[in-house]
Amino acid sequence: MLSSMAGPTLRVLHDRRIPGTRANIDHLMVCPSGVFVVDAKRYRNVRPALRVQGGLIRPRQELLFVGGRDRVKLVDGMRKQLGLVQAALSDQADVPVHGVLCFVGANWPVIGGSFTVQGVAAVRPKKLKTMLAAPGPLDADRIADLQWQLHEAFPRQKEPTAEAR
Repeated sequence: MLSSMAGPTLRVLHDRRIPGTRANIDHLMVCPSGVFVVDAKRYRNVRPALRVQGGLIRPRQELLFVGGRDRVKLVDGMRKQLGLVQAALSDQADVPVHGVLCFVGANWPVIGGSFTVQGVAAVRPKKLKTMLAAPGPLDADRIADLQWQLHEAFPRQKEPTAEAR
C-alpha cells in the first residue's frame, strides 16, 4: 500500500538498518506534513487498545494492549526509533517526526479506534494513508532532500546472499 502512494511529495524508504545494531526500521515516510516512522504489525482478529493506569496517587501511565496482552514493548521500541530518526535530522529541527504503529489485520471497530499511546499513534492502514496524505509545509524538493538524508543515515538492509538462503 505504501509503495503505491509514493511520488514526488510522498517518499518511501522500506526496511532500513539501524547502524551498529541488528535492528531495523520497517518504513520511513517523508511527506508534506513531516517524517513518519512506521512499524507495521500483523495481529489477526485482535483489537489494539489503550489502557490508562494511575493518575491521582500514582503517576499516570499509558499502556498498549493487543488482544488483552501487554504490548508496551512495541511503544518502547518505536520511541527508540523516533529518537534515532530525530537525531539523524537534528539539523532539520523544523521537520515534525511522527511515530506510528500500524496494525494490519487487527479487529478495529467500524468507527474510530485509532489512539495515541505515549506519543505514538496506533492506527489501521486506512488511517495511516489519511495521515500521509495530509497537507503540510514541506515541498517536493525538501521532501527529496530529507529522503536522501534518511537514506544515508539508515541504509537498506543487506539482501541475503544465495549461500545464506
